[in-house]
Amino acid sequence: MKGLQVHIDTHSGFCFGVVYAVEMAEEILDEQGHLYCLGDIVHNDEEVARLARRGLKIIDHGDLYGLRDEKVLIRAHGEPPATYELALKNNLTLIDASCPVVLKLQNRIKSSFDKKETIYIYGKHGHAEVIGLLGQTGNKAVVFQDISELDLDSLPRNLTLYSQTTKSTDKFYEINETLRKNGITVNTNDTICRQVSNRDKDLREFVRKYDKIVFVAGSKSSNGKVLFKACQESNPNTYFVSNPEQVDPSWFGQDESVGICGATSTPMWLMEQVKERILTL
Repeated sequence: MKGLQVHIDTHSGFCFGVVYAVEMAEEILDEQGHLYCLGDIVHNDEEVARLARRGLKIIDHGDLYGLRDEKVLIRAHGEPPATYELALKNNLTLIDASCPVVLKLQNRIKSSFDKKETIYIYGKHGHAEVIGLLGQTGNKAVVFQDISELDLDSLPRNLTLYSQTTKSTDKFYEINETLRKNGITVNTNDTICRQVSNRDKDLREFVRKYDKIVFVAGSKSSNGKVLFKACQESNPNTYFVSNPEQVDPSWFGQDESVGICGATSTPMWLMEQVKERILTL
């Protein structure tokens, strides 16, 4: 035994939007034993597998076209209007677990679009949330992941700027300032979820307290990739795992302190399992 002292970051784990979606799914699974979910309920394979064992069936938009007379969960990322229209046509009951922060953003973008504003969205291409946001504009808004994608000289001189809810606040305001310095009038809408964006600062403080850090997240989690990088920058002795089996005993020395943390899509039960694994080394 290495005599390791292991602590879990109590501020890590599911954000309230994911908690809401998972609890809603569990409630219906308890009642009827099965439920369809449009896309992974959360970007964490271990949690998806746990819910699948309880009867959650993950489907994609192609599957949705052939589905009739069923209940379908809309996950926290939200969906474009076309999904709701198809549900009416196919007599599907949508269990809408869209995050309230995302729904508010969708409504704001729809309002801007109705006013014929030129809309730019700072977000990840192809991300589920961004697809839902684009849908509010009939897919006419411009999405960009980095300011380098935009030709500043040819941009409209007046535009409305929004952000995917999970992007970096600092980066968003850097983009805003760059646009203004290039003579563009920007109607800025800070739509970033602070529960997510503040995780960066909180995690940096947490990881400095320990000899080694084990960051737990799904391989498909965008938020996980960003927060893992933040942890590594503040503590180079940070390791990424998606499940307890990936923990490598060679990472740890005798009597070291170990901090465990994770993404907004990482369930607390999974971090607890990782802790138990480390304590057996």
